[in-house]
Amino acid sequence: MRLSMKWLFWFIGVGIYVMFLGGVFYYNLFKWTFDEKLKQDVIETVKVYAPTMRNGLLNSPKAISFEEYDIMMSLAKDERITSMLYLSRQGTIRWHKESRFMGMTWDDYRAQVPPPTDAIAQAYTSKMPKVRQVSGEPFYEIAIPFSVRGDIIGIIDLLVSRAGAEVLIGSAMRKYVFGALGVLFLLGLPLYFFLHHYILSPMDLLRDSVEGVSLKNFELRFADRSDEIGEVAAAINRLMGKMKVEIEGISNRDRTYKEAEQRWWRSLLSIIVPSTNYVIVVDENNSILYANFELAQGADPKNVHLLDVVDSQQQTLLRLVGQAFEMPDSPVEGEAVFKNQNFNVKVLHVGQTADTNRTLILFFPKPVIG
Repeated sequence: MRLSMKWLFWFIGVGIYVMFLGGVFYYNLFKWTFDEKLKQDVIETVKVYAPTMRNGLLNSPKAISFEEYDIMMSLAKDERITSMLYLSRQGTIRWHKESRFMGMTWDDYRAQVPPPTDAIAQAYTSKMPKVRQVSGEPFYEIAIPFSVRGDIIGIIDLLVSRAGAEVLIGSAMRKYVFGALGVLFLLGLPLYFFLHHYILSPMDLLRDSVEGVSLKNFELRFADRSDEIGEVAAAINRLMGKMKVEIEGISNRDRTYKEAEQRWWRSLLSIIVPSTNYVIVVDENNSILYANFELAQGADPKNVHLLDVVDSQQQTLLRLVGQAFEMPDSPVEGEAVFKNQNFNVKVLHVGQTADTNRTLILFFPKPVIG
């Protein structure tokens, strides 16, 4: 996989991870904010009517006044409020949307309709508004007490739906997602430009420069850079310099060894092989190391193959050479035509490794009979 694709997947993965963490944080933040706003709005709405309701509780403790009734009807029309219970000082139900409960004591009502939470009891005890979330339901129970000189004279209990808050939270989260994607995109553009301009493009140039290197050209054509890619290029350049020196050293050693071996064969064979005989010594590549006769005109004496001297049509001689390869260290004898003359031939193949294999081919005249 290319580095650009790895970066893209990494960037998208990290972006999604950060968006998820941010989404969890902002969801809880939005939930807390909008839920608190919902609670405070409902409480503030009731506080607006609190003086009128307090006067009604004091002036008409047994029956709800017209002003209080109007307030109850106004609150009942609020879409956020799903149910409402209005209690008097005596613990009787002062108002309920179902008239059958009006005038019923709190204990009797609680026996028929259990309260969803303990908000009323907590509000009565603390003399402060109390909010409790209904377990497993998208509702808040808000109990608001009315007191005069520290005495509770009435309580209004509201069951408030969170549907409106959920809508606001959903809208805010959608805006967050679109905003986060926009930020991720805008952040990715300069980062990708940096990656492409300062990393990917120089690496492509370095790759092309390395591919242009060969055994004949050890020069790395790459512009000098002061960053890490420049350091890698410099290291490659130094490596190629060392390789060039080592290859030249190996070539010089091979050339020196070959020249020494040629001198050794020349000195040895010039003594033991008569001038009327022809001898050829070839290496592991069937290149001629030594021959006691002049090679073909125009042939490179440093790079002459056996087939440049021996005609490929001379199947008998080539067969003898093949037999010698199959029987190392044992001479193979036969007859062959060489330089338009019939000769007896001896072929000897010696050597233990591929680098030291040598083949000696000796042509000597047939003995004269008579």
